[in-house]
Amino acid sequence: MTGSKSETSTMPPTQTALIVPIPQAEQAVGRWRTVLDRAASWGVPAHVTVLYPFLAPEELDDGAQCTIGDVVASIPPFTADFTSVRWFGDTVVWLAPTPDDPFRALTTAVWRRFPQAPPYEGVHTDVVPHLTIGHDAPKQALIEAADAVAGFLPIRATVDTVRLIAGTPKPNGWHTIRDFPIGG
Repeated sequence: MTGSKSETSTMPPTQTALIVPIPQAEQAVGRWRTVLDRAASWGVPAHVTVLYPFLAPEELDDGAQCTIGDVVASIPPFTADFTSVRWFGDTVVWLAPTPDDPFRALTTAVWRRFPQAPPYEGVHTDVVPHLTIGHDAPKQALIEAADAVAGFLPIRATVDTVRLIAGTPKPNGWHTIRDFPIGG
């Protein structure tokens, strides 16, 4: 059976990412992400991205993972509050973390050690930390999601882990490689 769920999930990864999982947001955003954020169908949890795309899967040897661990350990754990729903244009609805400086510090620190992996391939001049609720869907669906999620705010998250994930843009195609504790 070509394309079955089990075959899709065992395809060799083609991409990697570093994310901060935000499980505290799942109750608020999970239902909406399922239909409005294709990464949710890939198996990627609610998160704030640290670096995507990251290294090619074959580059994630023990040395690279040790370096990631050292960098992540150099950042103190922190708490973030998600208090507002925001938009990128009228096509992406997201939650804003406050403060966002620690997320920016994580991205900058990892990028300095892995300059070959600029955030979003260097497309954006300002990488805004955010938790995507939905994107590239009918505007009315995004508005409905924004209104519903706003009713759950604020959401407080203890940020103490960076997760290395790998996969393919296919249903259930992403998996966790390793979690790195923030602050060591």
